[in-house]
Amino acid sequence: MAETVDTPTAILDCATASLREHTFDDISYRALADAVGVSERTVYRQFPTRSHLLEALGQRLEETEFPLGAFVTIPEFIDAAKARFQAFDQAPAFAFVCARAASLSPTGEPEPTFFTRAILATLQTAHPLLNTRDLYRVAAALRYFAAAQFWARMRTGFDMNALEISEVFERTALQALDNLPTVTRDVNTRGL
Repeated sequence: MAETVDTPTAILDCATASLREHTFDDISYRALADAVGVSERTVYRQFPTRSHLLEALGQRLEETEFPLGAFVTIPEFIDAAKARFQAFDQAPAFAFVCARAASLSPTGEPEPTFFTRAILATLQTAHPLLNTRDLYRVAAALRYFAAAQFWARMRTGFDMNALEISEVFERTALQALDNLPTVTRDVNTRGL
């Protein structure tokens, strides 16, 4: 029995395939509808604006084309991010779509991604005494510097390749981690 694909997935699959030949801005809802075999109105129902489509496409590309390798320690996280930069260099058109999607305001219900939760868990394991404020501050920095958006800024702004971006990322990540206090208390605690 053939596996059925839901309409949003089919639209995103078609958009991904179209990115191999066109920029995101050149992909029309009409072309997506024709390729999937649905009406243009159906595409609009699934993705009411181009921002919705870009956000969903960026998430899909992150999951399918650029999955972050498994990590449970900080060195494993750094290695996984460096491998991801290599993957971005291999498919820059997809990586730039991911970076552009990351710069949008969320169109859906914002919730921490698996990537964010994994970084938080790794930091909590490596630094169990870290207070909540510092935990989120460092996790946000590590998340940004390991993302397609950082890769795109280094690639276009400084003409760096994945190896050079990886070096900047590693130095930045280690500096953020080196500045963590050795003993902390939770900011929600009252008193001294």
